[in-house]
Amino acid sequence: MRTAFIQELIAQARQCPEVFLAVGDLGYSVVEPFAQEFPDRFLNAGVAEQNLTGLAAGLAASGYHVFTYSIANFPTLRCLEQLRNDVCHHDLSVTVVSVGAGLSYGNLGYSHHAVQDLGILRTLAELTILSPADPGEARAAVRWLAAHPRPSYLRLGKAGEPDLHEPAALREAPLVVRSGRTAVAIAATGSVLKCALEAADLLATEGIDLAVLSCPWLQPVGDDFRAAFAPYRRVLALEEHVGTGGLASLLRDTLPPGIAITSRAIPTAVTRMVGSQTWLRQQAGLDAPAVAAAARELAGP
Repeated sequence: MRTAFIQELIAQARQCPEVFLAVGDLGYSVVEPFAQEFPDRFLNAGVAEQNLTGLAAGLAASGYHVFTYSIANFPTLRCLEQLRNDVCHHDLSVTVVSVGAGLSYGNLGYSHHAVQDLGILRTLAELTILSPADPGEARAAVRWLAAHPRPSYLRLGKAGEPDLHEPAALREAPLVVRSGRTAVAIAATGSVLKCALEAADLLATEGIDLAVLSCPWLQPVGDDFRAAFAPYRRVLALEEHVGTGGLASLLRDTLPPGIAITSRAIPTAVTRMVGSQTWLRQQAGLDAPAVAAAARELAGP
C-alpha cells in the first residue's frame, strides 16, 4: 500500500506544485523517487515527529499542502498536541500519513501497534480521516486529498497488501465491494477488508450471500454515508483497531437505531501481544473462519 501511496503522490505532485512530502527519517526504498524528482519539496525532519508536524504547519501556512509520513503511532499519538493546536486549530493543509495501520508491525510490539489512532483522531472534528483497504483505495485517497487540501489523516497498511478492487474514485460513503441478497452486511475499514471478503466467500458456499462494504471514508460523515447502510438491518463491523472509537463506534453514533451493529475488533489482551500480523489477527478473531462464524450467526433465523 505504501508503494501505491508514493507512486500516486508523485503523480499528483507533477500536477500540483504545492504538494510537499516531509518524513521522520524513514521510508527508505519508498520515498526516494519523490525526493529525487522534487528535491525542493522534500524534507527529512529526522526522528522528531513533533518538530515534523510543526514544520509541516509552517510550510502549509506558506501555501504548501504537506504530507507527513512516519510509522503508525509516531506522526499521530506522539505529536497529538501539535496536530491539534498547530494543524487543526489553524485549519492548515497538512495530511498526516501513517504507515503500518493496526497490527502491521506486530513483531515490534505495543509501541508500534496502531490500534487506538482512529478513536483518538476522530475527536478532532477538523480532520478528514481516510482508511483505505488496498492499493487501489490508497491511490484513490491520495487523488482525493490532493484535490482537497485540508487537515487530514491517511491510515495506510504496510506493504504487500493485495489489490481487492479498483474504485473509480473515493466517495464520502462506503464502497460496495460485494453485493448480497440479505439484509446483513460486513463493513470493514483498512486492509482487514481481505478477511471480510474471504469470510463472505466461505459463507457463499453455504448459500449465505452477504454484502461486503469497504469503509475508507471515516470522517466527516453525512447523508451519503448513512444512506449506504439503509438496505441492511444487521451490520458486522470489522476493524484492526480496539473496539472503542473506531468503525463500530462510528456506525453506532451515525446510523439509525433500527440497524444493529455487531463489533469485531481487537481485544485489549491482543494489543499487548507480539507476533506477525497474521498470527495476531487470528488471536483477535479477525481471520476468515472467525469472521464467517460471526456473520453466520447474524444471518441466521
